[in-house]
Amino acid sequence: MEDDRYGRRIRAFRKLKRIQQVEFAKRINVSTTILGRIERGEKEPSQDLLQKIADELKIELTELIGE
Repeated sequence: MEDDRYGRRIRAFRKLKRIQQVEFAKRINVSTTILGRIERGEKEPSQDLLQKIADELKIELTELIGE
C-alpha cells in the first residue's frame, strides 16, 4: 500500500461536506474505482488532481495536503 496521507484527508473533507463518493468522482472527472483507491491510499493522485479535489471541496490545497 502506498502512502495514504492524501486519501484520509480527501475522504474526511468529502464526508464533512456530505458528498457521496459516486457524486464526488463525477465532479472531479474520475471513476469511483480511482477515487476509492486514492482514498484507501492505494494510488497517489497527481498534483493537478489534488488541486481539482481541493477546488471542488472549496478548501486550500495546503489544507488537503497537510502543510
